Amino acid sequence: MNKLSIGTWQSLPNESIAEIFANAGYDWIVIDLEHSCININQAEQLIRVIDLAGSKPFVRLSGHDATQIKRVLDAGAKGILAPMVETLHQIEGVISACRYPPNGKRGMGLARAQGYGESIAKKDYITSKVNEVEIYAQIESKKGLKNCKEIFSKDINGFFIGPYDLSASLNSPGKFDTDEFNNAEKIILSAAKEEGIRCGYHLVEPKKEEIKVLESKGYNMIAFSVDIRMLDVNARLPF
Repeated sequence: MNKLSIGTWQSLPNESIAEIFANAGYDWIVIDLEHSCININQAEQLIRVIDLAGSKPFVRLSGHDATQIKRVLDAGAKGILAPMVETLHQIEGVISACRYPPNGKRGMGLARAQGYGESIAKKDYITSKVNEVEIYAQIESKKGLKNCKEIFSKDINGFFIGPYDLSASLNSPGKFDTDEFNNAEKIILSAAKEEGIRCGYHLVEPKKEEIKVLESKGYNMIAFSVDIRMLDVNARLPF
């Protein structure tokens, strides 16, 4: 649980980017449906490429919609990130949407996750692999901060801090070195460690030296940057 895991973030609907990231050695790649124009068909193609290339395909949802959760999981997503989780009720709804009855309310269908209905693959997914789907709550607001302890008490794998939204909620948009932000981090990390779940952070700017800084704070699941920032930073001329 304490081993550092590093992934990255994809917001452009390009299968070559997904393959490059997977081949680069990232443990997981988050397909962003919240702040991108990626549609469900494109998400399914990206999930397939990432999975076949040997990385875990995660999806950051656009909200908490049970139908969207069902569709990306049926497409083969190995984990989901629920944005702006602020209450116990919200995370309970997300968990329920990921699990089949009697543990949840997810509808049963046959798609890539279930081997397109092939009997052994279908049974394997329904009876065991569905319970291996990873669930992460994004804590991005004062309300989420206030309720993080009870949110983390549910059956989830971990959390991710959304640094920009959290800093905005603390009245310092884009500033991650204020006392308020540092105190919020400590509260969230402490609550997560009490529950034994993974501690995630999205390091948006591609600064490799920051990975060690975050690890020293207690984060053990770090999303390193995002395709558009990597492209922008590395494409700029040095003058």
